[in-house]
Amino acid sequence: MADDEAEMYDGARAQFPLSFGKQAKSQKSLELVHNATRRNNTSSAASVTQPADGKLEPSPFPSVSSSSKSWLNSLKNPKSSHESNSKSKIIGPSRPTTGLSSRNDKEEEEEEDGSMIGPPRPAVDAKTEEGEDGEMIGPPRPPLEEEDGEMIGPPPPPSGSMGSDSEDDMEEEEQNQYRIPLSNEIVLKGHTKVVSALTVDHSGSRVLSGSYDYTVRMYDFQGMNARLQSFRQLEPSEGHQVRSLSWSPTADRFLCVTGSAQAKIYDRDGLTLGEFVRGDMYIRDLKNTKGHISGLTCGEWNPKTKETILTSSEDGSLRLWDVNDFKSQKQVIKPKLARPGRVPVTTCAWDREGKSIAGGVGDGSIQIWNLKPGWGSRPDIYVANAHSDDITGVKFSSDGRILLSRSFDCSLKVWDLRQMKEPLKVFDDLPNNYAQTNVAFSPDEQLFITGTSVEKDGTTGGMLCFFDRGKLELVSRVGISPTYSVVQCAWHPRLNQIFATVGDKHEGGTHILYDPTLSERGALVCVARAPRKKSVDDFQAEPVIHNPHALPLFRDQPSRKRQREKELKDPLKSHKPELPITGPGFGGRVGSTKGSLLTQYLLKQGGLIKETWMEEDPREAILKHADAAAKDPKFIAPAYADTQPEPLFAEPDAEEEDK
Repeated sequence: MADDEAEMYDGARAQFPLSFGKQAKSQKSLELVHNATRRNNTSSAASVTQPADGKLEPSPFPSVSSSSKSWLNSLKNPKSSHESNSKSKIIGPSRPTTGLSSRNDKEEEEEEDGSMIGPPRPAVDAKTEEGEDGEMIGPPRPPLEEEDGEMIGPPPPPSGSMGSDSEDDMEEEEQNQYRIPLSNEIVLKGHTKVVSALTVDHSGSRVLSGSYDYTVRMYDFQGMNARLQSFRQLEPSEGHQVRSLSWSPTADRFLCVTGSAQAKIYDRDGLTLGEFVRGDMYIRDLKNTKGHISGLTCGEWNPKTKETILTSSEDGSLRLWDVNDFKSQKQVIKPKLARPGRVPVTTCAWDREGKSIAGGVGDGSIQIWNLKPGWGSRPDIYVANAHSDDITGVKFSSDGRILLSRSFDCSLKVWDLRQMKEPLKVFDDLPNNYAQTNVAFSPDEQLFITGTSVEKDGTTGGMLCFFDRGKLELVSRVGISPTYSVVQCAWHPRLNQIFATVGDKHEGGTHILYDPTLSERGALVCVARAPRKKSVDDFQAEPVIHNPHALPLFRDQPSRKRQREKELKDPLKSHKPELPITGPGFGGRVGSTKGSLLTQYLLKQGGLIKETWMEEDPREAILKHADAAAKDPKFIAPAYADTQPEPLFAEPDAEEEDK
């Protein structure tokens, strides 16, 4: 028995891969993991990259980060970096030396062929140095306190910090004050078209992305490994693009807005909780309909009240809904229009306290309503012609003083809510080709960001643009993708990570920018978690399935349903009666060809059969048979021969003949 069991075990073990049952190698260090996700263009000071052939090429994406001059020198002189180990080339200020070792160091430098860059070492005796090599260049190094190498005063400046590079350092310090996480990047893939909707819950653990491929993907940072795969995929409305996603204040539910007229509510795990009702499209007044009658454009959950949501639609209305009642809306808001009609509302947003609503209307106007007792559809703030094209996104600041608006007219405008007649600042040259392109604030609201689209003949690609709120100026442009447009963007306050959705007609994804020293959790958690390796417990032997009914002996008789349907279509086999023919015909036969037979049709077209009844006088046609009827009466005349009076026909007058 023991031998049999051993043979069975060996036979089963032979089916396992060699890696099964072996102890996995140690995990990579966090430093190696983050180096693998480091962005290539974060260290380019003047938009310079070095390809494999060694030639310098300008990078298409200028970056926020700047590098030191030594890095640029290493690019210009690639050999110097390789020979630095064998030759004593000293870059930058030299180390301070003691009196005992200065002479030996000087002799060693002269023996080697390497040249010294930067100010020389301070000499032991100034006279001897002047006699041999001339005057000393540069100030001497500060003396040492002790022989153990402790230095008095501030440390020497880093290499290359003199001259023109000081401006780059000042720029870098100025940008670092915003705590912009740009050093590393990961991409959440899975969509087959551009990602048009994005939302991150308040704790920063789950990310939802919606796309033009009609699907919503759910990502969980806590359960995701380095493969960055979504744990669930939804299709809210078949054949309709996903246009907006929004978490509830408690993050237990989320709102999904698609191109259909009905928004849906899902729970945190992606299970459908309800779908709002669709309105009657034949009712003219939108206030009398129970829901939207055209495709939705945007939607957002109230940031304070977890029972209220806001939606906008192409039917020209905004509606407030109660998530506990899917049968009818709470309030219908009709925007103010210059002329009667239906103009779509392209975007909408709540303020931080959930007491004001902003809507972007298709005529280019921005309208704001304050929720107060007895409020109606008349806007409290109305800005006509705020943009020259459709508005794609509006955003309130948390203090309620600033409103940002993004539009198809390639501009971003900053508005002061206390005086909305003219914008505070207009930023142009921001290409926008998607109706969901938004604008977002940084966690401290010192900055606001927006994405740009790829132009047909442009060379910049999709970028994230950072603007300073206080100075109202462009801080930087960060390249996200050379071929894909940036649509949605978000800067999470707890994670301190930037999310940007990109894509085109063939692929879409969500880029997450983070910095291991500035960011927390989120991408840091899943990147450091390696995929679990298979073990012996995961092995499943493929079962052998025996299907006796697959044999011809046990197979059921083929269905004759399809054959019967084919016979029903055959007019001969089904004895189908001839359908009535409509249209003008010939010879008492109604037909579209003026004759049911081909010969009749050909004779008619050839002129052999002539129709004269349209030109004949019916009275003459009847009297033409009067003589034959009098000579050979067959039907009526013999029966009434004795009682029927003799018919007398009126003779035509000369006047009638003339007429």
